[in-house]
Amino acid sequence: MEDWNEPQLVLAVHRASSLTGAAKALDIDHSTAFRRLNALETRLGVRLFERLPGGAYQATPAGERMAAAAERMEDEALAIDRDIAGRDRHLSGRLRVTSSETLAYRKLTSHLATFRQTHPGIIVELVVDNRVLNLSRREADIALRPMRPKEGDLWGRKLADVAWTIYGAVAYLEESGGTISSADDLRRHALIGWEETAVGIMAADWLNRMAPDDAFVYRTNSLVNQFAAAKAGIGLALLPCYLGDEDADLVRALPGPVPDLVGELWIVTHADLKRTARVRAFFEIVGEGLAREHNLFDGQGRSRPAA
Repeated sequence: MEDWNEPQLVLAVHRASSLTGAAKALDIDHSTAFRRLNALETRLGVRLFERLPGGAYQATPAGERMAAAAERMEDEALAIDRDIAGRDRHLSGRLRVTSSETLAYRKLTSHLATFRQTHPGIIVELVVDNRVLNLSRREADIALRPMRPKEGDLWGRKLADVAWTIYGAVAYLEESGGTISSADDLRRHALIGWEETAVGIMAADWLNRMAPDDAFVYRTNSLVNQFAAAKAGIGLALLPCYLGDEDADLVRALPGPVPDLVGELWIVTHADLKRTARVRAFFEIVGEGLAREHNLFDGQGRSRPAA
């Protein structure tokens, strides 16, 4: 290999199974990626990918070997990067944080404001994404996750339990007969839910089990938009308590949290970065700030049932 760009391109094509996806990942033009790959195959005298119908690229044995070697090179470069960053004792520079949409909307921003006031030299980049980003590959430095991390090279702490329950607008509940006594009563209400294609989302799966399809009058892939739809009186929505309890336009239609839906909130970083000054400062200010609000997250805070 003459330079890192060559194995990096092969790895990107292998991961994306397409030249278009690889070009996007590397932030280069499709034509540039096409030209570089063809030039590399010509120089090596071997085909690295089979071009399949529909634009798909499938690695040949040679391509798989090169992609595996490139991944090892990438892992080593990332390890060096984390090692250097982990020794940084300066309270300055960039800090990339990832959070879910609902947490960023309702609770996180006020704690970020406090963090910025305390450490104005640190620039926060917030990635609002419900996906689990890869901290080993520095897709983020810190993640606020709704689950215990499974990766062995991560380090963090649990901040709170996260409870869910059913919410509705005051006017909607007054018109439809008030609060409900159990999940079985959902069948007689207009419901707001996730897209029908949503799978693997615990709250969505529970709601789909509790109510028939014809009870859903509104669906969206955004939990914040479900929250807004419930406020507008479209129907009842299943929401985390930290999102619903603090809004004056919403009340709990089901008085208590749903026992089957208790989750967790974790703050996580890579073990190599846990001694970095700006990472530690974020844990101390933002992590501790969120932990102090555990009563709101676990549903034991303010509960305002409908009159």
